[in-house]
Amino acid sequence: MATFEKLNKKFTQFIENQHVFFVATAGRDGRVNVSPKGMGLLRVIDNDHISWLNLSGSGNETAAHVLENGRMTLMFCAFEGDATILRVYGKAGLIYPHDELWQDAIADYPSVAGSRQVFNLKIDLVQTSCGSGVPIMDFQKERADEELVPHYEQMGQEGVEKYWRKKNLLSIDGKPTGINGSD
Repeated sequence: MATFEKLNKKFTQFIENQHVFFVATAGRDGRVNVSPKGMGLLRVIDNDHISWLNLSGSGNETAAHVLENGRMTLMFCAFEGDATILRVYGKAGLIYPHDELWQDAIADYPSVAGSRQVFNLKIDLVQTSCGSGVPIMDFQKERADEELVPHYEQMGQEGVEKYWRKKNLLSIDGKPTGINGSD
C-alpha cells in the first residue's frame, strides 16, 4: 500500500480505463453507502479534482451524505490487466438541475435522460493497493444503455422529477438529499 496527495498521469490513465467505479459515503450516523457507477460519466479534471454525472436511481444516499459532511471515497479496481486498486479520498460537493451552475456543470457530458447531479470531488489523498483478490473479468457492455436510460427517456423529464419526489427526497436514514431544491 502506498499513499499520495494527488493523482499522477499513471493514476489518471488507470481511472480513465475503468468501466466501473465505486462511491462510498457516510453521514455522521446511520448507514454507510457504497454505490457502483459506470457509463463513462466520470471526468478527471486535474490531479486533485474528479467530477461525474450521476443518474437517477432508486435511492439518493450519496447526495444526503455529501450534504451532511462532504466525505467521499472513490474506488477503482482493475478487473483486467495488472492487479490494482486505487482509492481516492476527499471532500465532495454537488450540483443539481435546479442549481444556477447546472448548465456549466454538464457541458462536458453527453445528454443522458435521468441526469440527477454532478458530483465534484476535491482530492486530499490517493491510495494504491495490490488488488490481487479482485477477479479478472471481461467487460461486455453497459447495462444502463439498454435498461436504465430508456426507462428515464420513456418517463420524460416531468416523470423523472415525479420519481425524484417519490424515491429521492430522503435517504434510507431519513436525511434530506436536496433533490427538490427546498431541503
